[in-house]
Amino acid sequence: MTHPGTIHHCDCITGMNQLNAGSVDIIVTSPPYNIGKPYTTYDDTVPRNGYLSWMNEVAGAAKRVLSDDGSLYLNVGGSLKDPWIPMDVAMEFRKSGFILQNMIHWIKSIALPKEDMGRFYNAGISENGVAVGHYKPINSRRYHNDCHEFIFHFTKTGDVPIDRLANGVPYQDKSNVRRWVQKKQDIRDRGNTWFIPYETIREERPHPATFPVRLPVMCIRDHGIDRCRLVMDPFMGIGSTALAAVRLGIPFVGFEIDENYIKIAEERIAAEQLTAKN
Repeated sequence: MTHPGTIHHCDCITGMNQLNAGSVDIIVTSPPYNIGKPYTTYDDTVPRNGYLSWMNEVAGAAKRVLSDDGSLYLNVGGSLKDPWIPMDVAMEFRKSGFILQNMIHWIKSIALPKEDMGRFYNAGISENGVAVGHYKPINSRRYHNDCHEFIFHFTKTGDVPIDRLANGVPYQDKSNVRRWVQKKQDIRDRGNTWFIPYETIREERPHPATFPVRLPVMCIRDHGIDRCRLVMDPFMGIGSTALAAVRLGIPFVGFEIDENYIKIAEERIAAEQLTAKN
């Protein structure tokens, strides 16, 4: 069952139960949020208690297959009417023995007023500032547009080293390179706010809730590529985590109950591998 580079057609708990304990170094995944997304196979409207019980079972299976110094990056969002979903899901992973080592905020859209951008970046910016990224606009008297989701970084011990500069950014004030940085590198930790916009898709979306490939790329780099033998996604969908692994040259394994999603994922993986060869 442990064939890197394979997406298995089965439910994730069945699949994980057939993997060797401690055989996975990085898990990057986004389970269904139970908010009524129109999946073609899975029912995204199960009763809340049953959904959370299932998440607890997924967490237990994931903990068994994760190596002792491995990382699990769990992307979960909610709905405007039910913003507790991410926290409730995270609590099920806590109950299973995971420790929340980092809470990362995936920023999908952000507005930056010119006066807040600082003298280094606001040259040429219009008086209205900039607004970048994609979000689903709503017409509501109660809620703001939802422009962010959580990425919970779980580990078994809470003290797993990460590669803090793998997704680093240059210093805005270059004097800080001389003042604070021991290695005198013009790069600093990005922090726990990651701006990752959705890729623009003009045709019909083949999957109702997929994250951009850049998200798992950043998660894998954050853990440390040199400490990764195998990447797993229990909810592979159309293969974003697999594509990230291919780009980074790391074996992957995943599980998916929808054969059509697997077909799309394999087509995307083949196209990615062809691009890499060229």
